[in-house]
Amino acid sequence: MAAFYDREPGHFVPTAKGNTMNSTIRMGAALILFSVAGMALADNETPRADARQENQEARVEQGVASGELTQREANRLEAREEHIDNVEERAKADGVVTRRERVKLEVKQDRTSRAIAKQKHDRQDRH
Repeated sequence: MAAFYDREPGHFVPTAKGNTMNSTIRMGAALILFSVAGMALADNETPRADARQENQEARVEQGVASGELTQREANRLEAREEHIDNVEERAKADGVVTRRERVKLEVKQDRTSRAIAKQKHDRQDRH
């Protein structure tokens, strides 16, 4: 029979052999639980969409700085970006971003990317 000392000095507490098995089972169960929770959180992440979003926002800022975009064009593009942010937040709200939701985000980002390119290369300049 193993034993350990409690937090109070001089307080000796005997332990049974079965407790080590129970603690091993509990640790294993906790590990599995945290692994499953980690996988669920991983499904809630959208790193590709986030990176594209940052890239597109930088393109709009660069377009304004260079004069390729008017303020009105930039405002419209930023409104589209904000709409995509809202769609992404709604997709994450239930804890899992499904494949369909990811595709929807990607399609919206593709369209916005084309809109940015079109607006940057039209003949309107900031005066």
